[in-house]
Amino acid sequence: MTGTQKTPEPMTHVADAPPENWVDRYAPVWASGYLRLSRADRPIGTWLLLLPCWWGLLLAMLHTGNAGWHDLWLFFASAAGAFLMRGAGCTWNDITDRHIDGSVARTASRPIPSGQVSVRGALVWLALQALIAFGLLLTFNLPAIILGIVSLGPVAIYPFAKRFTWWPQVFLGIAFNWGALLLWAAHTGALELPAIILYLAGIAWTLFYDTIYAHQDAEDDALIGVKSTARLFGDNTPSWLGRFLVATVLLMTFAVILATVGGDLWARLVALLGPWALGQHLYWQTRQFDPQDSSSLLRLFRSNRNAGLLPLPFFAVAILI
Repeated sequence: MTGTQKTPEPMTHVADAPPENWVDRYAPVWASGYLRLSRADRPIGTWLLLLPCWWGLLLAMLHTGNAGWHDLWLFFASAAGAFLMRGAGCTWNDITDRHIDGSVARTASRPIPSGQVSVRGALVWLALQALIAFGLLLTFNLPAIILGIVSLGPVAIYPFAKRFTWWPQVFLGIAFNWGALLLWAAHTGALELPAIILYLAGIAWTLFYDTIYAHQDAEDDALIGVKSTARLFGDNTPSWLGRFLVATVLLMTFAVILATVGGDLWARLVALLGPWALGQHLYWQTRQFDPQDSSSLLRLFRSNRNAGLLPLPFFAVAILI
């Protein structure tokens, strides 16, 4: 056969991104690969990183009885920081997992294994996102800045967890819920027990939703030797989801009780409706769980944005009482 073979065009869509997402439709070609590397085409991860921040901030405001303009800044700065640090974390994850991702059907279309972004370009992009996020962090108080710097440890470790433990979702939970500690400290100036209990509630929630998510890759993970709670639990997953649901609700309830000691009784009762509402949504997810239906698994995973939003209006109303 004669002639020169053409190099195949790099993929322009990631398999598990929502169809017709804004990156695919509107981003310029030179930027689209980097935005996909940051998962800008899949905002659910930013929400899951952000929501514990807002839980921590609102519960801290309820605890102190104080709310000011600086809290409004914390609210929006945490949103920008979540977007940037989720992007930086995903970039780091894809750099470390580039060989594994190419062997898994759902992840083979990611920017590095598909050739959209080079490893060197990804490292530069990682540094840029982290530096901008650090600039935002410097507007917080010293306890929050220290917590933000310490959070880099779990972020760095997480991509390797699935190589040495069946519980990599724990490491994801440690990293993804750090904002509950950080925003509590940013408001109060100290790290206190209610924030720690709320943080543990977030970790239990992460174990819930990321076990659902991991079932999409269970077969491919088994072939390449990657560990996950989905593979560990197997057919017993519904029982484990129930345990994580109960732990999430009980721990958040305890956090609310501790945060409102000595406060208004009605405010406490309203705030307690937050974990109850979250629990109702998680229960609905357990009823819908079908490990053989990949599209349903992804839909349930994405629905955790709505689940995590549910406590916020109750916390906000309690602050106003």
